[in-house]
Amino acid sequence: MGRSPASSPEHVSLDATSTTASAFRSIRDRFPFKRYNSVSNTTTLPRSSKTTALPHKAPRSHHHNRRRLPLLAFIGKSWFFLCIVIVIFTFALASMVLQRAIMPAFRQGLDREARRWRWSVKEELKVGSTLDFVPRWSLELNGRQLDWQRSQPRIGVRRPRICLILGSMEKDISSLMVYSVMKKLRDLGYLLKIFALEDGEARSFWQGIAERVSVLSLDDYGLIDWSTFEGIVVDSIEAKDVISSLMQEPFCSIPLIWIIQDDILANRLPLYEKRGWDQLISNWKKSFNRADAIVFPDFSFPMLYSMLDTGNFFVIPASPVDAWVAERYAKTHSKSQLRKEYGFENDDLLVLVFGSSVFFNELAWDYAIVIRSLEPLLVKYAQGDAGLRFKFIFLCGNSNKYYDDALKDFATRLRLDRRSLKHYGIENDVNGLTLMADIVLYASSQDEQGFPPILTRAMIFGIPVIAADYPIIRKYVTDRVHGIIYAKGDPEALINAFSLLISEGELSRLARSVASDGMIHAKNMFAMDCVAGYANLIERVLDFPSYVSFPSHASQVNNTLWEWGFLSEEHDGTSLGRKSSIISELEDDLVNYVSPKITQGASVHIKDILTNSDWNTLNEIESSEEVERLKWEEIDERMEKDLGNWDDIYRNARKSEKIRFEANERDEGELERTGQMICIYEIYSGQGGWPFLHHGSMYRGLSLSPSERRLSADDVDAVGRLPILNDTYYRDILCEIGGMFSIANGIDDIHKRPWIGFQSWLAGGRKLSLSHKAEEALEKAIKENIKGDVIYYWATLDVIVGSTGTNNLLTFWSTCDIINAGRCRTTFENAFRRMYGLPSSAEALPPMPEGGGHWMALHSWAMPTSSFLEFIMFSRMFVDSFHSIQINSSKNQDCLLGFSSSEKRHCYCRLSELLVNIWAYHSARKMVYIDPHSGLLKEQHHVERRRGFMWAEYFNLTLLKSMDEDLAEAADDGDHPYTPWLWPLTGEVYWQGFMDTSKSHLQDNKKRDREACNTIIVAKNITRKAATFNCSSGVKISQLSTVEHWRRQTMELHASALPEWASKPCIMGIDEAGRGPVLGPMVYGCMYCARSYQNNLSALNFADSKTLTEQKREELFDTLKDDKSIGWAVDIIDPRELSAKMLKKSKINLNEISHDSAIGLIRKISSQGVLLTEALKSVFFQVFLDTVGE
Repeated sequence: MGRSPASSPEHVSLDATSTTASAFRSIRDRFPFKRYNSVSNTTTLPRSSKTTALPHKAPRSHHHNRRRLPLLAFIGKSWFFLCIVIVIFTFALASMVLQRAIMPAFRQGLDREARRWRWSVKEELKVGSTLDFVPRWSLELNGRQLDWQRSQPRIGVRRPRICLILGSMEKDISSLMVYSVMKKLRDLGYLLKIFALEDGEARSFWQGIAERVSVLSLDDYGLIDWSTFEGIVVDSIEAKDVISSLMQEPFCSIPLIWIIQDDILANRLPLYEKRGWDQLISNWKKSFNRADAIVFPDFSFPMLYSMLDTGNFFVIPASPVDAWVAERYAKTHSKSQLRKEYGFENDDLLVLVFGSSVFFNELAWDYAIVIRSLEPLLVKYAQGDAGLRFKFIFLCGNSNKYYDDALKDFATRLRLDRRSLKHYGIENDVNGLTLMADIVLYASSQDEQGFPPILTRAMIFGIPVIAADYPIIRKYVTDRVHGIIYAKGDPEALINAFSLLISEGELSRLARSVASDGMIHAKNMFAMDCVAGYANLIERVLDFPSYVSFPSHASQVNNTLWEWGFLSEEHDGTSLGRKSSIISELEDDLVNYVSPKITQGASVHIKDILTNSDWNTLNEIESSEEVERLKWEEIDERMEKDLGNWDDIYRNARKSEKIRFEANERDEGELERTGQMICIYEIYSGQGGWPFLHHGSMYRGLSLSPSERRLSADDVDAVGRLPILNDTYYRDILCEIGGMFSIANGIDDIHKRPWIGFQSWLAGGRKLSLSHKAEEALEKAIKENIKGDVIYYWATLDVIVGSTGTNNLLTFWSTCDIINAGRCRTTFENAFRRMYGLPSSAEALPPMPEGGGHWMALHSWAMPTSSFLEFIMFSRMFVDSFHSIQINSSKNQDCLLGFSSSEKRHCYCRLSELLVNIWAYHSARKMVYIDPHSGLLKEQHHVERRRGFMWAEYFNLTLLKSMDEDLAEAADDGDHPYTPWLWPLTGEVYWQGFMDTSKSHLQDNKKRDREACNTIIVAKNITRKAATFNCSSGVKISQLSTVEHWRRQTMELHASALPEWASKPCIMGIDEAGRGPVLGPMVYGCMYCARSYQNNLSALNFADSKTLTEQKREELFDTLKDDKSIGWAVDIIDPRELSAKMLKKSKINLNEISHDSAIGLIRKISSQGVLLTEALKSVFFQVFLDTVGE
């Protein structure tokens, strides 16, 4: 049986060739060694520190000392103390004799033992030490993080998805455990999808618990979008190639649990090390390192696989293997037949004794300690006539004669019948030895973490068991119900426990009851712990995004049984696993790779084979040599030399011209795209996305990772175009929007087509990319729809959270909240206010009405290139605004928009993915959905129905350009609002076609500026004229109570009457006079007229008053007063008011006074009924104001 231990030699040299000994050194730091002060470090056996052990010593000394000692008579207490001294001396002598008799057996024959449960450990371990396996602490941290997440509000719209990868769908005992666990996980709330490398007869069982079951071929490994799963569970070594595909971006961060239930690879590792196959070991170690947790069913496995340990080993010590094997063995073997084969009588009462599963280096004492503890029991039941029926079978070590000699010597010294003690090595049929026993005694001196497998099989055989009261025993065995438990280290308790099972030389009624209950209990004894263990592990390893509901807690697992119906009655229980083909293939590949390089009579060590590092070094050498060659060629060309005849010169010139042409010739992909109206850039971030990309002339790859770019394609290197993406932090938080920024940065260098599109590799992975029919429909629509701004898209928002259940009822903002940890609306509002400089009380959440159609997702859309640049202009400013909030937050180390580690790593991705919907809706773009399969087009969110909902003023191109120019000016001046400032790092929006469009806007703005200038000039003349007045309005200042009252009265007097055209849209100009010297009054004047009269202002020949004579100014002023198409008003600020405000304790400076005056004029004219606003697409004041202050 593969679970029983063997002892180790007493002495092991440091240079021993034992592979398992060296393997243990790599994990010694992960196994804390508990030590006890009562442990002796001498070569004699340790003495018990328990006082209850003293009474049994007197009978032992009596058997060893038959003669009466010739001592003087003692009376009273002296005699009592002398007896104690004699007992102690006799016990020490017997212990040394026992040690000398047993130790040779432990020094022999271990070189032949190579089974998995035999190993040596460090010499620091002493008697009584325990060996504990401790999993990595990060799982506990993840558990605390999960508990915190459960306390947070969450709207889960779908169940968490687990992908299970099976080696085969055949019915075997290892699959029984996985099937039982997965069925319970489904009941806890997980959604399962199963892939298998081979089909089998158990497929119907798996289909009953999974959403989908598929058989994978080697070509399918790279065609699965693993990102749709919250976690992946692999149950076979054979799935190594699948795990290799999970080691590539963007799949390398998906949580992975790898279950290993056999030791096939572990048995090969010593051979690899011996032959120097370091590459093969490294290959397996990389695969092991990819998993978040390597799960073993036994605590011995971490030692066996220690050579591949990367700190992710985990043990769930619960498996149905022992129960199944024992049950099958009992059906094919007879107790009486086994006794006959081993030479025992049917009426013999056999007691099988076994100890610890682990034997420590230099400590081959375990069975010596067991025998010492059993001495009273042996003396009572294996001596004299009783020994003829009671037979004690010791299961330990191997079957060499040293073990037998040690036991015979022990029996002789205790005057026991040699026939009553029997030894068998663990290479014998352990199942048979267990089945033919009447009582099984587990008498280990070591506290183990796992339940002894022999004890499990004994219980399944219906044999009463006796075990020491270790925690692992008490966890699964109820005293006097499933077995008998005694106090460890207490011989008297052991005798009492043994007596409970014996009655008049036969098994007692209690023994039979214990055997019966134990057999029923043992069959499913570990099922609940196994399921709960995996449920807890999966909870701690998996990442649960904000939109995924939590499963039920693992504590709700109860009344769990193994799914025994999974196995057929014909299943062969002796075969616990399948042969591994992947191990053989890798070994053959390595041998075939090395063999051709070995010539006859020569040997090549594996280390002589060139590694990747060697090839890189060789490439660097070749590159340096090429540079040196070109350098010398250049020097040679500059040196004087014979040019040769004319034919040679002509031939060389033609050759140089041809080389120059070939160097500048466009690549094949660029030639294919010639004449295309659109180019769709497919964004990907690693080799895992390659199989989902397209190769047609319409597409071009956009790589977010410079080292993962397809070399055979003309993909765009986003990092090379936008240096900020060199920083992994920014590349992760920006995701696809960062790739778009890189395209927009100097777009004219790379994109010269009127239309541009983008598509995330996820669209291909989720079967949402355009079919050939849909591509034709898109091209046709683009050609037919020359005018108008249209956005075509083919991936909808519901694919992010799932399209089942009530997701169709979700609104845009509720969906955004769901995928952004419930903080989408709040975060968007804060970023929007900061971007536009709005007060905190202003509404900042653009309405996105329910109904009307689908919204865009996965960055899968196409639009005119000019529209794309407008969108990027808006996106850059919004992302920068959000970034400033994120880094200035009190929790700046944590993402505001995610719970899981993946969401925090890609913090801005989910919100930036939805920005195109907000921008397109409120900038009045036509939104058309293309069915990616059929190519049918359907308009969504009709523009006509958006009236009253759109916030067009915030998405106006003129406003966005003005904001962009302000930011550019601040960046040029080094005026950064925060550090590091993200906006300048996200590139620059520039495109020749876009600039052509901007020129017309620039000309319109210049025209408006000239008209505004005319308006201001008229206002300037009004103001200067008012400033020359002597304030002779008929109002005496001395009669006014305050200067301010006088100012209000003069404003009322110095204004034109309300004209008839005041209800029409009007414009206004404001200017000042007297601000420079401030020797007299400072006067602010305004002029207003109807917008329809604006073009006539230039015909009035107004100009800067400084350039006009006084006579000309008077004439213009009279013209202004007589012109009924012009209105005006003046605000005269007395010098005393200026002085009082600027010299008082709480000073009011000249700029503030100027601002108040200009605002006062606007309010006055507006209050009179002059219409200075326009309620069209944008709402803004038609006021032109000359610069006030700084």
